[in-house]
Amino acid sequence: MTAANSSNSFTLRDGSPFGPPLIGALLRVPANRVRQHTLARLHEHGFTDLEAAHFGVLSYPGPQGLRPSELAARLEISKQALNYLLGQLEARGYLTRTTDPQDMRSKRIALTDRGLATVPVIRGAVAELEVEWGARLGTESFAQLRALLVELNELL
Repeated sequence: MTAANSSNSFTLRDGSPFGPPLIGALLRVPANRVRQHTLARLHEHGFTDLEAAHFGVLSYPGPQGLRPSELAARLEISKQALNYLLGQLEARGYLTRTTDPQDMRSKRIALTDRGLATVPVIRGAVAELEVEWGARLGTESFAQLRALLVELNELL
């Protein structure tokens, strides 16, 4: 583990008007690494038609049973942008959109067998990073980081 007062090219910006990184930047770098690693693992497992843009739809807790409007709100993207992504994923066999039996004007999203097959690959890829980061930070520090992130997510 690095010392609290040490820095690297990310945390030290001599002469920068922006100052040290704030929480958004500190969360962005690991999140980007998770996406890159997960996409590489998906491609290795034959899901070569998936792109980083699809992660929002496939990310935890998944789209299963949601209306497109609900998923768009969760992802904070427009309905049009989401429909574009859903159309791609539907054409590639990862999900279907079916009529909602309670509201015939609305659709519900369901992962197909192919879509469900991505789940263990995604979870496995993230678990690999958790092991790697736990080894680098130390088991106790990583467990504390994870617990704090769980707590923060519950608060938000």
